Amino acid sequence: MNPNASAIVAVNPHSAYVNVTRVNGVTSVVTMPLGGVISGQAAFINLDGTSQREMAVVPQAALVINFPRVTTTSFDALFNPQQGNLTEAITTRDRQLEQMRKVLQDAEAYGRAQDAYARDKSLPRPDQNIMLASLVPYVRGERPVIFRANREAEIRGAVRFAEELRLKFIIMGGNEAWKITGFLREKNVPVILTNALDLPSREDDAYDVNYASAAKLQQAGVRFCISTGSSGQFVRNLPFYAGMSAAFDLPRAEALKAITLYPAQIMNLADRMGSIEVGKMANIVITDGDILDARTHVRHLFIAGRRLPLTSRHTELYEQFKNRR
Repeated sequence: MNPNASAIVAVNPHSAYVNVTRVNGVTSVVTMPLGGVISGQAAFINLDGTSQREMAVVPQAALVINFPRVTTTSFDALFNPQQGNLTEAITTRDRQLEQMRKVLQDAEAYGRAQDAYARDKSLPRPDQNIMLASLVPYVRGERPVIFRANREAEIRGAVRFAEELRLKFIIMGGNEAWKITGFLREKNVPVILTNALDLPSREDDAYDVNYASAAKLQQAGVRFCISTGSSGQFVRNLPFYAGMSAAFDLPRAEALKAITLYPAQIMNLADRMGSIEVGKMANIVITDGDILDARTHVRHLFIAGRRLPLTSRHTELYEQFKNRR
């Protein structure tokens, strides 16, 4: 449980990933911590700047939680507990859920105690607790909580858990979100899809189950956006994730919105970015064709109105070796 861990302090503004990603048309990203149950706080950043402060659009944009799941060492254990550790896995999952529930409830109580002390200094001053203090904006619904969940049961469990604690929440991953579109629409749950280029996870799934996932959510009226959900070196492929979804029944205009306007809406930043409008941050990419097509080239790039050179570690290596004999 590391809610006070903040991804923004670990961002390296001079990483080769920054230029490599932005020259392919990606101007902004959500960077988040990994591991544990409560991983920490994600940051929304622009891919330009010489320091974390310059890059940060929202330094603490969301809390990231890996929703506990039942994992066993063998497929047979799902059907025969005697052959695996299913009982132990369920016990572990339930214990993690209870620990997480207690931490969030303690944070809510901590916030109330801090408010009471601020109003009346005669009350005992609450002990400082950086872990609980970092959770207060999230348990109050002031900032969103991102739950990593892929399977149907996990997604349903995350939604129920978030509703129980009155959290403002987002589902990330969503491999099986297409199976429960009615449930997600009814609950108005936004989904960050990360599987648009993945192969099927189950041997009896259709080959295009992940390619067509975004189209199924869009047709059902579920709020969604598309992400690579991956580490830095692959984020540059984001346009092609949307392009694959467009090739499998997602309207092209919707595919483009899924990597521009819709993520801004889900992250509560649509008043600042996500579309080209007066008053918004001028993050603009100009290409010589369809940006969702891998054959297209980015010709001009602006972040916050500043034109940036289209150079990266990849272009440097290209220039270095193109005439090698």
